[in-house]
This record gives sequence, structure tokens and C-alpha cells, in this order.
Amino acid sequence: MARNMHQAFAGATLVGETQHRRERFSLLLLNLEEYYFEQHTASHIQHKGSQNERKIRGSLKICSKSVIFEPDAISQPIIKIPLRDCIKIGKHGENGANRHFAKAVSGGISLIFSQVYFIKEHNIVAPYKIERGTMEYVFELDVSGKVEGVVETLLQLHRASCLDKLGDQTAMITAILQSRLARTSFDKNRFQSVSEKLHMECKAEMVTPLVTNPGHVCITDTNLYFQPLNGYPKPMVQITLHDVRRIYKRRHGLMPLGLEVFCTEDDLCSDVYLKFYERQDRDDLYFYIATYLEHHVAERTAEGYTLQWQRGLLSNYQYLLHLNTLADRSCNDLSQYPVFPWVIGDYSSSELDLSNPGTFRDLSKPVGALNKERLERLLARYQEMPEPKFMYGSHYSSPGYVLFYLVRIAPEYMLCLQNGRFDNADRMFNSIAETWKNCLDGATDFKELIPEFYGDDVSFLVNSLKLDLGKRQGGQMVDDVELPPWARSPEDFLQKSRDALESDYVSEHLHEWIDLVFGYKQKGRDAVGAHNVFHPLTYEGGVDLNSIEDPDEKVAMLTQILEFGQTPKQLFVTPHPRRITPKFKSLSQPSSYNASTADSPGEESFEDLTEESRTLAWSNITRLQLHEQHKIHKEAVTGIAVSRSGSSIFTTSQDSTLKMFSKESKMLQRSISFSNMALSSCLLLPGDATVVSSSWDNNVYFYSIAFGRRQDTLMGHDDAVSKICWRDNRLYSASWDSTVKVWSGVPAETPGSRRHQFDLLAELEHDVSVDTISLSAASTLLVSGTKEGTVTIWDLVAATILHQIPCHSGTVCDTAFSPDSRHILSAGEDGCLNVVDVQTGMLISSMTSDEPQRCFLWDGNSVLSGSQSGELLVWDLLGGKIRERIQGHTGAVTCMWMNEQCSSVLTGGEDRQIMFWKLQY
Repeated sequence: MARNMHQAFAGATLVGETQHRRERFSLLLLNLEEYYFEQHTASHIQHKGSQNERKIRGSLKICSKSVIFEPDAISQPIIKIPLRDCIKIGKHGENGANRHFAKAVSGGISLIFSQVYFIKEHNIVAPYKIERGTMEYVFELDVSGKVEGVVETLLQLHRASCLDKLGDQTAMITAILQSRLARTSFDKNRFQSVSEKLHMECKAEMVTPLVTNPGHVCITDTNLYFQPLNGYPKPMVQITLHDVRRIYKRRHGLMPLGLEVFCTEDDLCSDVYLKFYERQDRDDLYFYIATYLEHHVAERTAEGYTLQWQRGLLSNYQYLLHLNTLADRSCNDLSQYPVFPWVIGDYSSSELDLSNPGTFRDLSKPVGALNKERLERLLARYQEMPEPKFMYGSHYSSPGYVLFYLVRIAPEYMLCLQNGRFDNADRMFNSIAETWKNCLDGATDFKELIPEFYGDDVSFLVNSLKLDLGKRQGGQMVDDVELPPWARSPEDFLQKSRDALESDYVSEHLHEWIDLVFGYKQKGRDAVGAHNVFHPLTYEGGVDLNSIEDPDEKVAMLTQILEFGQTPKQLFVTPHPRRITPKFKSLSQPSSYNASTADSPGEESFEDLTEESRTLAWSNITRLQLHEQHKIHKEAVTGIAVSRSGSSIFTTSQDSTLKMFSKESKMLQRSISFSNMALSSCLLLPGDATVVSSSWDNNVYFYSIAFGRRQDTLMGHDDAVSKICWRDNRLYSASWDSTVKVWSGVPAETPGSRRHQFDLLAELEHDVSVDTISLSAASTLLVSGTKEGTVTIWDLVAATILHQIPCHSGTVCDTAFSPDSRHILSAGEDGCLNVVDVQTGMLISSMTSDEPQRCFLWDGNSVLSGSQSGELLVWDLLGGKIRERIQGHTGAVTCMWMNEQCSSVLTGGEDRQIMFWKLQY
């Protein structure tokens, strides 16, 4: 990745240090759900009136639940005084607040309290030191005129902190915050240019791990700004709209109020994460940015990434990152941190054998179901549990688990989450093998991993900060993470973990884990069947916070949800397709073998020889140039077939004729009419001796080229025959009578011989008329497209439906299998090109044009389609965009043909033309 995920943590802990090395304050010193309001230059007066009196210079931070004093000298600890522990707050010298001092301090604020925290003495990150007992501290502000205002603010916040009910505390602090935001606005003087035009301004909070920072959002015609209310860690955050590449609406605290903005295509870390107070503000800002981003897709779909992953454009690691991002997981939100699977199950061997399936974890089961004995105990408890039942009392991802792994690089986050303490030394992340064993055997430990385990930054495994993380029962200090025997170093561990994640085994089984975490086994009966049921509060929509009237109950519920962990947003509701893992061919260069070409054992070596040329041809398909054109029909051309030598071209038309055109002489050689009704398609049988044509008169006609006569007629349907295919002496015919029929038989070899009787092998019934069909390369599958937009995948061996997918909002114009038969592409009257996964029937990609695409050719990655307007369009399915528009016919392109080398294309159109196209390298 271009940007490391740890930068998300750096945003809250290191920004101040890069700007001012001595500044040690961060928002992590606040309690959870606490706000930092303002700061004042001040001095802490110690031992006033004695010979040891001294002033410690620093800054006084006023926060919603505490007062924090940060001394300028890093040898001195930061002082944090919780407001709820304050006994008296006032101006120094009033109300007896300083009876034991000799004289009043000018501009002084007196705090009498029962508890104080000392933090980061000598700038060392360590558990907070606590001192208890009645104490008085005096702070002298540099500007004495501000004392009364600060005291008034502290008294108000003190009243909020001392309210009995947590809900009442939250409500009062929120009111104080909103009042402050209402009294301020974005400073327009901070615009990058005087010519910028303001579009909207609203209140929001910038989200970083564990903390949020309130302020004002402002968007102009060129920039997005966030100005923190407190000016921390810098006065303004600015993003140029031109740099934005992706935006996502987010749930934050289970509410649809978040917005995350990325200025990169693939990184997990966003450039800014904002939480709004009003959903309408969030939606308005999202709409404005999305409208601005006309040069690229603002929000990609999971299905689009699935196609890229299946065909090898994305690694397993990249694909999981994208799924996490789409499922509301963000490294700025520890309650929804990206989740990755344990994939290795062997942490004891001296060598890691990635060719052995036994090395890996079973990805079809959640962590809680990997140990059979533990699962039996959990199931027994589950059966006895009242509704709503759940199998696991803890989650696979939560803030505590994330910081368990990251404590060595994010110790201040752990201290923030755990009120100034590290966890017990024996419960720390001490060993990879121990952690895995506990996930297998522990009664309440079902956690998965985080992306760092498959990254390239080893710092989370090494105690480079020399933190004192405690001493274990055996006497050893907690230091670096103990690695498995097969890892020679932290770098080697991460490399082998990445290798495991990208291994053939994981590639073949990763879809099973995706089904559990992001897919159809996440909820409902399928989740129960997979032993994948967590507490109801962890699921999206599991509770409606707005329906809870009791503020205490609402705050407690939200806290429980955020700390317990959240299940990702469900991305897939049908089984996730497998990854395509060819044994010999590169995923980035799949075969462009035309699925309509007859499979012949004798052609295998030819296919291998032309593989490179085909790949090259498709990579240059945008360079098609019109070579010649001929008008040989009186109405629209409906079908094209070409002899193997390329010398003879056969075409059918709505003018009811089959015509034979000589490529060499450029002359029409024959014109044949079987009836007075339109012909709908044509094909050449192997050997180039017979042309087969389908007709709107319900028949299929066989024409002998050598004898120049019709030699057979198959009267097989009750309505027009729309499309025919031929493979291995079998004819497949689609009809407007709502059937596809499979016929066996060989046509007569001579016109004078006995007419052959075709045997009906199967009849595939549909609800409406069938407009197009296509065969898989092995002839075991057939896909049909209907008038009402349904695409159906048929198992021809059993003559049964595998999948029926409502793909289009109108007629399906054309369908075809990819060369590897893993995907189906369909083009519709609605202008869409849709890719369907054959194994699962899942619609995994959809692209739209502004007009119908009537026909197409494709190699699995790129598509050449003929449009209603007559243009040829080149589509990049993996990139999700139209690469080229090539001017062609003056009416709709109705049929297309491509040679085996993919270097020559023929098209037919409603303008009665056939056009010859050549690839120009």
C-alpha cells in the first residue's frame, strides 16, 4: 500500500509532535466520548508562599469531563483532573479557596479535588499514576481577563459531570457543545482562493480512532474543509475536490451519519472521516462531491470488485481490503476495524508447507466452530438459551481485540480504552501460537485477525518503543511477540503470512470465509446452520437507538455495542463465487478463445500457439479500423458465418434471404430464399459443407453449399426460431414459443438422399419467448435470454435449471460464456452489460450505456459490442468503463463475427451493410 494503515493512528498521536516536538497532549488523554473545547497559556503555581514556590509554564486544556495541564518541560508529567472529582472550583482568592496561601494569585483558578492523574512524565508512555486525597491546585492564566469565563465554563461542565444519570450527563454536555458550535462558524479567510464559491457549511466531527473532534465543515466549488472548534491538532484540514477518488457513506455509532473521503484508489486509510449531527447534512455533502466526481465512479460495488478478484486483477489481500471498506469497516473506527481471517493453522512446525492443506485453517467455519469439543459445549448452551439466542458471547472484532494486536505501536490507545492501564501481562499479545491456541480452545475468545498480519510493517510485533508492558507469571517481561518456529524474523513471518493468504488453497476457499463474514451465512437460517450466530446487538439494524427513550439506557446500549464489536454490513445475499485459479495460464491474461468455436482435439496445439496473439489482439481492440463495406441485403442483416479459410461469407437477413459473398472477388455469389419470412441467424457446420439458417416461419433450414440446394428442413417450433447453435452433432434452437430444444442427428449428405429425422433430446421450457442462447465451451451448459430480461443457466446433462437471474429490464439481446466458462455476459435492451458467475448465479458486475447493446464479442475481460446507434463500443469490464467508441453503421449493429486470431471482425447492421474490420497494431 502507498500509505500505511498506522497513519490513521499517527493522526491522533504524532501530528502534534511533528509540528511541535514538545507537545505531548493528544485527544487520547480524554475519556471516551469526551470533547476538548479550548486551551489557555498558563502556569501551575506550586508551593505558593514558601521558599520552594515555583511556576511551571504550560497550557491549560478545558475538556468536557476534565481539566488537563500540559507543562512545557517534558520532564514534568501532564496533569489530568477529572471534573467529577472536583470539590470546589473558583477564582483564586474567593470563597476561601486559598486559605493556606499567603496572598491571592492574579488571574488564578483554584481547583480543589480528590483525585489526579499524572501522565507521560519525561514523555514516557506508561500507565497513568494516580494520587488520591484532598488537594488544591492553582493555575494562573497569562490573560487574567479570561479567568471569569473559564471558571464559569468549568462550573457548568462540573455540574454536567456530577449528574447522577449518564444519559443526563451526555445530554447536558451535548447541549454545551452545540451551543459553542452555534456561536462560531467557519473562518472564510482560510479559503485557498478568494475566488472560491461557498456551497454549504455545517457542524460535524472529525473521526479518528477512539476519539472525535467537533468543528465546522465547509465545501466550496474546489475544496472540502474541516475547521476544529479547538484548533487542534491544526487550525484546518483541507482536501482538494479534484484529488478525491472515492467517497463512502458510513454508519458511526450505528447511526447513518458518517462520510469517509479517499484521495487514493486502493488504500485502506481515508484522508478524512466526518461524522455529522444531521443525516441530511451528510447526504447533501455526499451528493455534492459525487456530482463533482464526473470523471470516475464515486462508489464502487462489491460485485465489481468480485469480478476483478476472480479474474486476478486483485489479490486476495486487496479484495479483502475493498470488501472491508464497502462493509463500513474503517481504520478510523476501532469498533469497525477491518477484519481479516486466520488462514494458517500450523504454528508449531519448523517449516511452513503451503502445499499441504493441513497447514491451513478451515475457512468454511467461523473461529468458534473450529474446535469440535468447544463447539459442542456452545451448542448445548445455545439450545437452552431463551430467545434471542446467540452462540458466541464475544465477537471476532472489537476495539479491545484490535488494540490487543496493536498495543506495541498504539500504547496510548490501549491506555485510553482502559482508563490509563495496560492489560494483565499474561493476557497481552505475547505469542502468535498462544493467541491461536486460545482462539481454538478459549471459552470466550473467537477473534479473527487484522490487516497488519498481511502487511509489510513489522512494528506491531516488535517492542521498539521499549514499553514496560509488565511481567508474566513466569517472570519474563512482555517484549517482542514470540513468533512460530517457521518464522526466522518478524519480516519473514509477515512474508510467509502473505504467501499463505495468496496461496492456491486460500484462493480456492476464501469465498467460504467471505460467506460467513460479509455474505449470506452472516444472518438468518444460514448463519445458524454454519454455527455463526453472534449477539443480536452486533448486527446492523439489531437495535433502533432512536426508539429508546430512556437516555441512560440509550447511552449504555451504544457503549455496549461499540465496545463489544460490530458485524460488517452484509454485502452478499447469495453464495459468493470461487476465485478462478487456472493451473497454467496467468490470471491477468485469460484465454480469449471464442466459446462459439467448435472444440476439436486436433486444434489444441493451434490454440496454444495463438494464445499470445489473441491476448495481444484484445489488448489492442480499440484500434479496429474499417477495411471495407458492402450492401448485399434489402433489410437488416441478422447473422454472419464465415468459412474456415475466410474466403466465403454467409449472411442472413430480415429480407428472408441467405447470401454467399466472396471475400476475394468481393462479389455476391449466391442468394437463397427458403420462405417469405425473415431469417434470424445462421451458422456453418464443421467441414464447411452445410449452412444452417433459422427462420421466423418456425423452421430451421439446412443448405448444401456444394449442391446449392436446401437439403433438410426441421419444423421444430410453434413460433419464430430466434437463434441456433451447433456442437458435436447436436442442434440447439431457441424460439419465441418459449422453448429451447436440443436435437440429435446428422443432416443428409446429398440432396437426393433420404431426409434425416432429427430426434428431440430435451425441451427447456421458459415462461416467455427466448431471444438468444449460447453454449459453454464443453457443451455441458447453455444460457438463454428472454423477452422479459431473464437470463437462465441450464445444465444440459440433466436438462435442469441451475440459475435463473432477472438481469435486464427488457429483452436480452445477446448472451455468451467467457472462454473459461466461469462467467456469462448478457447485453440487454436496457443498455446494460451484466456479468453473472456461473457457479453461484450471482450478478457480479453491471455496466450501463445510454442505448441498447444488440450484440457483442468478449474474451472475459474486454468486450466489443454493437450498439443501437451503429457504434462499436469497447468495454473494460475489470476497470468498469467504456474505453473506446468506434463509428460504424448508420443503424443498429445486429450481429458480429470474429476470426480465431481475433484480428478480423465482421459486423452486420440494420443499414443492410456488412462491414469488414481489421486490427491495426
